Amino acid sequence: MTDDMDLGSGIAAFEARDYSKALRLLSPLAHKGIADAQYRLGMIYQNGLGRVENREEGYRWMKAAAEQGHAYAQHGLGVMYLYGEGVARNEAEAAKWFSFAAEAGLAGAQMTLGMLYENGQGIAKDAEKAKYWYAQAEKNQ
Repeated sequence: MTDDMDLGSGIAAFEARDYSKALRLLSPLAHKGIADAQYRLGMIYQNGLGRVENREEGYRWMKAAAEQGHAYAQHGLGVMYLYGEGVARNEAEAAKWFSFAAEAGLAGAQMTLGMLYENGQGIAKDAEKAKYWYAQAEKNQ
């Protein structure tokens, strides 16, 4: 099988909630640096899907994918930093990762970034930027 076929099969297994098969197919691809595989491994470990939860391992894979520009992983990493899941809570780091995902067009990240600007969490309080990101989120729902 090629990496593309394995990735497709691994994603299909993940979506079908066959996490042991997804883990088996996606792990070698994640180790090769394929961001989609890394993101899904991060989800499996972070949430204990089909196995014992390991938030540190989830963080490691989520960060690897996020650093490659994977928008969903960037959003996931933002959540991890915002709530201290698998990593020390850090609102400034959360805002950074939500910003990347928001710029990529993810409505959930845009909504959260708007909230961070509105409340001045991890980022300078800015009502205009908050309104902008809320509007973007509404447009992208």
